[in-house]
Amino acid sequence: MNLDRLDTQILDQLQQDASLPLRALADKLNASPATCQRRIAQLKASGVLLKQVAIVDRLKVGRPLTVFVSVELDKQNDALLRNFEKRMSGEPDVMACYEVSGEFDFLLVVNAASMERYHAFTREVFSSNNNVRNFKSTFAMNCSKFETRIPLAEPPA
Repeated sequence: MNLDRLDTQILDQLQQDASLPLRALADKLNASPATCQRRIAQLKASGVLLKQVAIVDRLKVGRPLTVFVSVELDKQNDALLRNFEKRMSGEPDVMACYEVSGEFDFLLVVNAASMERYHAFTREVFSSNNNVRNFKSTFAMNCSKFETRIPLAEPPA
């Protein structure tokens, strides 16, 4: 999908505040609510706009532990890689799952309530899965920046 100026402006505004009422969004962009509504529907249908969510402070809801987990699979083929990705998609503690190059096959971002819960997670997910050869945990000590907004360059006029 080719994004025009209005599309990028809508996406930028929604990334800043997805709860913005349609009328307020339209006013900010000097467009009609109907046009904005139609464009948002098109962005969703095309897969550009994946979902509109609220960002929750993990510390205030009792999920202080963030772990970056490098996972090496024992065997690799398309079916095994997809199976691992599917399994991670179903794990509520897994915030992100990236297939990566290098020494490991996947990089996970895991959020847990405690070290005990993370330990249980590794036992449930990695020890019970015979295709995981090795995993390495790196624990976040502090988070000085967390951003979900994707910077968008406006297309030339």
